[in-house]
Amino acid sequence: MEFVYNTRGTCSSQIIINIDDKKTIENVKFIGGCNGNTKGISQLVKGMTIDEVITKLEGTTCGFRPTSCPDQLATALKQIKEKI
Repeated sequence: MEFVYNTRGTCSSQIIINIDDKKTIENVKFIGGCNGNTKGISQLVKGMTIDEVITKLEGTTCGFRPTSCPDQLATALKQIKEKI
């Protein structure tokens, strides 16, 4: 299943997330943001469950911002978890 999440408070504007039927991350693509960092995050979470990613990334901040691309991914996954 593919989900698109519009981010808030980050340089990236969207996150496209593909999840399999076992609630495991198949692929993550950030639109915008720090290219190397978002590609790295995408590779690191591949194969992890939704809950594992939320636990590891939720609450991560970026500089003076109260959120970050990893935190927004956790937020997106929390919303997805409620839908599936």
